[in-house]
Amino acid sequence: MSTAPRADHVLLAIERKVRAAYADPRICSRVEIVGAIVAGVEVVARETGTKVIASNKKARHDYAILKTYEAGLVLAGTEVKSLRAGYASIVDAFAQEHEGEIMLYNLHIAEYGFGSWTNHAPRRTRKLLLHRIEIARILEKLRDGNGLTLVPLSLYFHDGWAKVELALARGMRVYDKRQALAKRDAEREIARAMGRHLKGRTP
Repeated sequence: MSTAPRADHVLLAIERKVRAAYADPRICSRVEIVGAIVAGVEVVARETGTKVIASNKKARHDYAILKTYEAGLVLAGTEVKSLRAGYASIVDAFAQEHEGEIMLYNLHIAEYGFGSWTNHAPRRTRKLLLHRIEIARILEKLRDGNGLTLVPLSLYFHDGWAKVELALARGMRVYDKRQALAKRDAEREIARAMGRHLKGRTP
């Protein structure tokens, strides 16, 4: 959803507060005006697009990916700042159900360099944000006894919000891994051959 209407609303609110302050300083303090301006700048300058912070390439080798979900994350302020600096790893992370919620374990977000006593624990357990119907379907699949698990594939910012690409997956046996590797190698070879063929036909 576009942030333009919200940004216009905030800027109008800033203008009204500034006008009121000039008319009567008792109506709006300087601190309130500065706070309103900061809020307006944050809305207007909110980033758009997708920026990948960390990925788990090994997961695609070790697991057969059946379905993926985009999940939000409940984060502390220092965690968001560390993520924006790129200080995170999901190589050892995994997700499990806990009291009807999906929790992410072992995601490493480094402590924020300029943090204080409020700094976060790097590998603390974090709640994932999914729609209730998605959680219900995921838990149903996990409880079927088919050996499925939840694996985080990537961690990224989308339109300024931290997200996790979460996969419902099944661990691959050695034979399955060899088959998958052979298939990928064959696909790469076909793509290279097609590229050479097309290049050869180019005037």
